[in-house]
Amino acid sequence: MRSVVGVGGVFFRAKDPEALSLWYETHLGINRVPKDMEQAPWVSEGGVTVFAPFAEDTDYFPNDRQFMLNFRVADLDAVLSYLREQDITVSREETMDGIGRFARIHDPEGNPVELWEPENR
Repeated sequence: MRSVVGVGGVFFRAKDPEALSLWYETHLGINRVPKDMEQAPWVSEGGVTVFAPFAEDTDYFPNDRQFMLNFRVADLDAVLSYLREQDITVSREETMDGIGRFARIHDPEGNPVELWEPENR
């Protein structure tokens, strides 16, 4: 059997796709989708990607949202410091033994975004 080798994209609806793309590029360094061959797409570093359907009644993220983005980061403290300087609220921070540290923010349209610094092994 052939297997999927990685995530090729994350696609979701937005009220203002252009503004939301700019927010992700400005605050999280995720390049917008290229419109020509001169622009570079976002290329993530190799590492773990978790694909995890949650129960319908999960309280891990808001019940009015069907998804939550999770991005790996190399230095959570530095990322959070920058985001706070940009007046972006960090709503939740936690550590999970054996897995790493997490923090939660929301994009301008209210979508939950989890930042994850994996534990060094």
